Amino acid sequence: MASDKSENCLAWAAKDESGVLSPYKFKRRDVGKDDISVKITHCGICYADVLYTRNKFKKSLYPVVPGHEIVGTVQEVGSDVQRFKIGDHVGVGTFINSCRDCEYCNDGLEVHCANGVITTFNSVDVDGTITKGGYSSFIVVHERYCHRIPDGYPLALAAPLLCAGITVYTPMIRHKMNQPGKSLGVIGLGGLGHMAVKFGKVFGMNVTVFSTSISKKEEALNLLGADNFVVSSDTEQMKALDKSLDFIIDTASGEHPFDPYITTLKTAGVLVLVGAPSEMKLTPLKLLLGMISISGSATGGTKHTQEMLDFCGTHKIYPKVEVIPIQSVNEALERLIKNDVKYRFVIDIGNSLK
Repeated sequence: MASDKSENCLAWAAKDESGVLSPYKFKRRDVGKDDISVKITHCGICYADVLYTRNKFKKSLYPVVPGHEIVGTVQEVGSDVQRFKIGDHVGVGTFINSCRDCEYCNDGLEVHCANGVITTFNSVDVDGTITKGGYSSFIVVHERYCHRIPDGYPLALAAPLLCAGITVYTPMIRHKMNQPGKSLGVIGLGGLGHMAVKFGKVFGMNVTVFSTSISKKEEALNLLGADNFVVSSDTEQMKALDKSLDFIIDTASGEHPFDPYITTLKTAGVLVLVGAPSEMKLTPLKLLLGMISISGSATGGTKHTQEMLDFCGTHKIYPKVEVIPIQSVNEALERLIKNDVKYRFVIDIGNSLK
């Protein structure tokens, strides 16, 4: 029984650079006075899970238990916890700790903590342990880094909001991409892009989807409600959009040119990068003459995350997901690499991790 006590958490982990996940047991820390223990019901699959399980950044700390789109039910609360009670539906996103004392933490922008944020997995926590993510049966987190899921919001659909949703919501709010009547371009129609389209439409914007594949047209216009669809390699279609967009949110992580998109922006237009291509190539003169701003954005702090969850609850904004059992996770990661998902995989942890 002693070993069961010490290894109290079931998980799936990558043990080496092959990135192949298999069952794994480890010990979660005890619940502290400010902590809550969350029984995980669902966990979304993010491309970061591929990158870290396969050591693409050369800093993976094996065994890696990925997953930072976590939702579940509170099963235990610390003595000083104020915000949550047992049975509450909560979410945990891309980080689980920060210094709580710098200007960014004080402003609810903990993801930009001046002393370095501690990510939900593959990070060294303050006690020296390696953080392990949501491909697991439960997680223990300080209450500050947990978010309330709106009443009635399906937990399987809430999971992608904790990374994909907040990653596009944060810059949209910061750059005032929530103004009815303004025009928004969305580059890429994956997990992030489809959420940007959904937010843009609820904000009352005119939304154009850019894609390299004509096969996405039907989905973009009819399933997601975009107003316009453009094949980005078609120079005629792109030229027709000259100086017509107020904003662009670029979710593409593969290599792609930037000049054709910058040309579609109005004077003083803004392009926000939330994907992560390895480099950007553009003509500076296009920025100067168009008074164009290019901005980057990570996920979001606790303040915006709760605001975004509540917004999705109020407006019934639901990601499109494919729910899978944990036993199918390796196949799902391979499919994700090939963009073969509409639009986010979500692991049914509660019913399949035994």
